[in-house]
Amino acid sequence: MPADPNIGKREREVLTALVETFISTGEPVGSRTLARSNREGLSAATIRNVMADLSEAGFLEQTHTSSGRVPTTDAYRYYVEQISGNTRLAPQEESMISDSLAGITDVQEFMERTSHVLSLISRNVGVTVATGGAKNSLEHVYFSRLGDQKVLAVVVTRSGLVRDRVLRLDLPQSELDLAARYINENFRGWTMESMRSELARRIEQERSEYDRLMNSLEQLYKQGALPAESADFVFVEGAANLLAGQEDRKRLQELLKTLEEKEKVAQLLGAYLDVKQEAVRVVIGLDDALPSMQNFVLIGAPARSGKDMFGSLAVIGPTRMDYQHTMTAVSYIARLFDKILNEPE
Repeated sequence: MPADPNIGKREREVLTALVETFISTGEPVGSRTLARSNREGLSAATIRNVMADLSEAGFLEQTHTSSGRVPTTDAYRYYVEQISGNTRLAPQEESMISDSLAGITDVQEFMERTSHVLSLISRNVGVTVATGGAKNSLEHVYFSRLGDQKVLAVVVTRSGLVRDRVLRLDLPQSELDLAARYINENFRGWTMESMRSELARRIEQERSEYDRLMNSLEQLYKQGALPAESADFVFVEGAANLLAGQEDRKRLQELLKTLEEKEKVAQLLGAYLDVKQEAVRVVIGLDDALPSMQNFVLIGAPARSGKDMFGSLAVIGPTRMDYQHTMTAVSYIARLFDKILNEPE
């Protein structure tokens, strides 16, 4: 949202101070409160007039006749546009993040830890989604018979993602070993989608030559032993942080239910975070994607290593959140992801 041409320097200062005061206290803000902290020495009467103009412009609202004002969604959007991108996290926070993520070379583990770190540092909900990407190529597969009608299929990609699934199959371990050996020897380094397509072709064309092997591979393939490239890992941490700030219990229950549905969370981040974006994005009001997310904010960024896209990371919280701090934390972790995962192997 571009800066409103009708907002001058005085209006901008009052609006910024009011938003930051409301974020800090959670209480409607009056003109006297702002006058006490105003650096320009504006009187309470002058600030009151400015607040009236801001209310008419749709940036402030009054919950009760005698109370102070609170920011509207447009006020938060305007405020975010004014935030400087030059701030840094406190040294102890940078150290905490770096220590938490140190030594990781596995994308899945990085995303899992990141969701926890984001929830701690923002005191809201940390969300990460690990997707495929150009480096989502096969490292190796492993099949293990668990018992009658059960087989564990483990797929490890070169990006560090580990996917396991229990299949309803009745194949002896000898045939499972043979199938795994065939896939590992023929498809190591292939992308998951290319491997699936080629394997399906070979099952049809080479059935007569390798009838027993191809029969085992076909059963594993049809049961989903080799996941499609679109499969996502979703990590959500800190949903309990929302309990303190929500008085509407019914709405909170709907929100928590949404966060439990990992597919919806992945769709939410996919709807608002562009893989091509270079900076952190702030989206205020998420109800276009999910009705239960009205009056909530997403602050997120893509997770990249070099030119490869591995997923996204974000914080979800109420509109009354510390935008500057959260944006800085998300940006810092996104840069750290690129640094750690782009290091030479």
